[in-house]
Amino acid sequence: MKRNVLLLFILFSYLLACSAGPVAAKPSITADTTYYDVDTGLYLLKGNVRVEVGSRIITAGQAKVSLSSMEVWGSDGITLTQDTIYLTADSVYVYGTQHKAVLSGGVTLSQPDITITADTADYNWRTKLGTFTGNVQVTQGTNTWSADSVTYNTKTGTLE
Repeated sequence: MKRNVLLLFILFSYLLACSAGPVAAKPSITADTTYYDVDTGLYLLKGNVRVEVGSRIITAGQAKVSLSSMEVWGSDGITLTQDTIYLTADSVYVYGTQHKAVLSGGVTLSQPDITITADTADYNWRTKLGTFTGNVQVTQGTNTWSADSVTYNTKTGTLE
């Protein structure tokens, strides 16, 4: 069991490393239940899933993790907070080898100067670009507008 938790620590710290530099802090992962399914090769985390790495906190109702393909499926209310970024979605699929995450269902990104809502979002943590699509609403200061798609750079805080 301790070995399984250690492997999850390592995987989550790699897959969810969306900050500019390497992760210095040891990740902490908790869930109400953790189970390894030998038949599928998936770790199953259920109930109050929480991953904390430095200033980054990710929560979900449940998650599945594949160490072999470096993929994570999370659902039931995804949240990510880090510094001034606050992100929510119904679900997330992380392609670890591609450094990409796909969020869907009521996606909202909030920072002090901008809020973006959309049906879906793709985020590449190498480029720091998030592309929001479907019913996109952007609020900056007192201005609000709609778009089919917007791309936001989380490093520079600019729309591209």
